[in-house]
Amino acid sequence: MEIKIQIPDYKAECGITYIWEDNFEIQTKVENGEIIIQANKDGLISLANHFLNLAQDGVPNGHHMHFDEFNSLEKGSKELIIIKK
Repeated sequence: MEIKIQIPDYKAECGITYIWEDNFEIQTKVENGEIIIQANKDGLISLANHFLNLAQDGVPNGHHMHFDEFNSLEKGSKELIIIKK
């Protein structure tokens, strides 16, 4: 299987451009001290895009992406913050 993902060039003045697959679903929770990310196929592809987007050389260390139930995650999800180190 081959999936092609378009990664928009990072521009400091605009920040990261997110590309979401149609019908994505992503839910996060913490159980017994473990972080669980549950997603459908479109959600997993969207997350892969976001991780590759954040990994670009031009994105400065410390830059982060922040998702919650009011911003892209399913209702009841725990906040998900991904930071470039």
